[in-house]
Amino acid sequence: MAADNTSSVTEFILAGLTDQPGLQLPLFFLFLGFYVVTVVGNLGLITLIGLNSHLHIPMYLFLFNLSFIDFSYSSAIIPKMLMSFVLKKNIISYTGCMTQFFFFAFFVVSESFILSAMAYDRYVAICKPLLYTVTMSPQVCLFLLLGVYGMGIWGAIAHTGNILSLIFCADNLLNHYMCEFLPLLELSCNSSYMNLVVVFIATSITIGVSIVTIFLSYGFILSSIFHISSTEGRSKAFSTCSSHIIAVLLYFGSGIFAYLKPPSVIPLDQGKVCTLFYTIVVPMLNPLIYSLRNKDVKLAMKKTLGRITVS
Repeated sequence: MAADNTSSVTEFILAGLTDQPGLQLPLFFLFLGFYVVTVVGNLGLITLIGLNSHLHIPMYLFLFNLSFIDFSYSSAIIPKMLMSFVLKKNIISYTGCMTQFFFFAFFVVSESFILSAMAYDRYVAICKPLLYTVTMSPQVCLFLLLGVYGMGIWGAIAHTGNILSLIFCADNLLNHYMCEFLPLLELSCNSSYMNLVVVFIATSITIGVSIVTIFLSYGFILSSIFHISSTEGRSKAFSTCSSHIIAVLLYFGSGIFAYLKPPSVIPLDQGKVCTLFYTIVVPMLNPLIYSLRNKDVKLAMKKTLGRITVS
């Protein structure tokens, strides 16, 4: 049953990405492939970091959590999305829809803040290398992670509470491949300007705080790099941050385009593409970005494969 007595909708039909029959099967295999790469890549990184003691440092603790978040929210979305390619009607219950949306919001907000924590870690490593061990102590890392997931819970409650205030009268065809705010808002029969204001404020806080933290961290990092006299030292400092910068640009670029513009500027079909990028493509690319450009991860991979071969 829906959360409100005046609401008559007990389930939604997810329209999916496209209604063209000829594209259903190719898209199914395409996104199934994306999901397999996402699962293998993120669980692989989690396993490598867990098994190799030389990766048990703050930088990889945050990367471990980034991989966990990417794996989790992809798993909350893609399996249900794949069903829309093979079923005539991809039905999700009202409760299931709200649950999916809650976890989606939780992991998306958490990813924003884990990227901020990773930027702060790089700032300390480059700008205050002699104090790194003290500054990034286990207690500080735990505090940062509690902040990351605490903000994730705050964001999930704010966005889901906003959705639960909506009433759905008759139409239950959701123009999306997942339960997402703007399509639900369009479908409701009591949506108001205030609902949009709430989501805009909550999203602005999430993206704003994260981006300010990242920009400040990299501002200090660039200042320190320019004071390094040797070309080799500058190159090493830049390479330390390059993977994180790529991940930040991909994630926040698509997120800002999707949420910080009015719905009239971006039609829902284009909004689906933006959501697709940061919910499916970015979690798939992150393990590749951090492993292909990282000597420590490559070394850990060789050691782990060597153990498997010997055994």
